[in-house]
Amino acid sequence: PHEGCSKKKSRKHQRFMERRALLEQKGLLSPPKHPGSQTPMAGLEARSMLAKVDGTTALCCGKVPKPKQAVSTSLSPSASPDSIARHHSVLLSQGNGSSKRVQTSSPLLRPSKYVAIDCEMVGTGPQGRLSELARCSVVNYEGDVIYDKYVQPELPIVDYRTRWSGITKQHMKRAIPFKAAQAEILKILKDKIVVGHAIHNDFQALKYFHPKDRTRDTSRIPVLNERAGLPGRASVSLKSLARHLLHKKIQVGCKGHSSVEDARTAMELYRLVEVQWETELARSLPPRPPSPITDLAADSNQYMDDQYWPTDLMASSL
Repeated sequence: PHEGCSKKKSRKHQRFMERRALLEQKGLLSPPKHPGSQTPMAGLEARSMLAKVDGTTALCCGKVPKPKQAVSTSLSPSASPDSIARHHSVLLSQGNGSSKRVQTSSPLLRPSKYVAIDCEMVGTGPQGRLSELARCSVVNYEGDVIYDKYVQPELPIVDYRTRWSGITKQHMKRAIPFKAAQAEILKILKDKIVVGHAIHNDFQALKYFHPKDRTRDTSRIPVLNERAGLPGRASVSLKSLARHLLHKKIQVGCKGHSSVEDARTAMELYRLVEVQWETELARSLPPRPPSPITDLAADSNQYMDDQYWPTDLMASSL
């Protein structure tokens, strides 16, 4: 009688364990906290029953190993665009990456991608009301001059605007034709992040449109105004920002502006708030859709691959 009772108890316990395993597979019962305390399921019946469980419930099984992460949250090698704004938007769409990876992947450490520009215009056309390019200066990230030439407008000059432009008739003797200057300047600006103050005026004089995500206009940076103690959305002159933030005087005297000095000042102002400004720009951009590799649904589907199923289940289902 004792032996019969023992067999009956054993079968009852076996059925109990099979039901418990099934409930765990269906997510209706949490697995035991101490894996070592659970008695393993006995017999081929339990294994075959486990193999019949659909793929979604199999994900709850403690025996199914998690696949390794295919992609880290930091930037992938393909996400290294020239545009720093696009770079940050890629980073935000993938989550919080490590700051070290951001620094090494970011154009912040590629100063050759940055230039600042300033143009001086003279008056042409009826009563000199048209503005045409007469001088263009371009400096690099460090403020070194990489281009500075006087330009002969396409129409006859009516007003030199010397008080503001600094241009005189004497300068035009060594000026180059507009088309030639335009070709040289646009070659420099290609694929660059271009900094300037009220830069739309410079592009208009060049008869050119630079990509918006690669343009940094220091007249439109609220963080610069706020740092200077001025209203965030106010239109503040380059001269005023230079006085408040760089503690230097520019555009003084009666000889007019220096396009080299103005370009350098714009670059200095940009560098002053570069990191903060780029971060805010990145937040304002729409996040890019995740790549197929980082898609969570695609990751969960990988659990259905044969390589992730326990070998004993694979053998019993054949």
